[in-house]
Amino acid sequence: MINTLLNNIQNLISLSEEEKDIVTALFREKTFKKGDFFLAEGQICKQVGFVTKGLMRYYINHDGEEKTYAFSQENQYVCNYESFLPQSPSSKIIQALEDCDVFVISHRNLQLLYAKVREGERYGRIAIESVFLQILKDINSFYTETPETRYERFLHNHPDLQQRISQYHIASFVGVKPQSLSRIRKRIFNKI
Repeated sequence: MINTLLNNIQNLISLSEEEKDIVTALFREKTFKKGDFFLAEGQICKQVGFVTKGLMRYYINHDGEEKTYAFSQENQYVCNYESFLPQSPSSKIIQALEDCDVFVISHRNLQLLYAKVREGERYGRIAIESVFLQILKDINSFYTETPETRYERFLHNHPDLQQRISQYHIASFVGVKPQSLSRIRKRIFNKI
């Protein structure tokens, strides 16, 4: 399974055999059961994860209502960088929606990776840029798109997730109540 992580990194930078050993030594494999928290509200995010199996949900608790804003699945990173980078308490929550296998690296070990791997800092920059771009696109869509358009984009960008995520969580991600999502789905599928 470490090969999945190494291949992902090598899609961004080149690694020597020695550097592969460094990466392997700095990451550790961790299992999260469905419902486990990768990060609870108020905790400091102390690790970045790379998901090799499973699905994670990012959300905030706003006046007792859960508002989902992102998902991480296989071959994606999971982290609340807003908490991780400055090592400050998180207002965001990350929870496993399925049993997950994740390779995690601590804040301290990530700094070692940057120092010991020739292109380590470049890898970190490219990885975090892609996460920020996706978050910016998702935030922008809440201001510029209708819920129906956001749902259609969700289906287009994540065709495999519809069967893996509850309608409740999808509705939250789209920004509507589950009943409204049912009406949106009905309109979309009647067009087909």
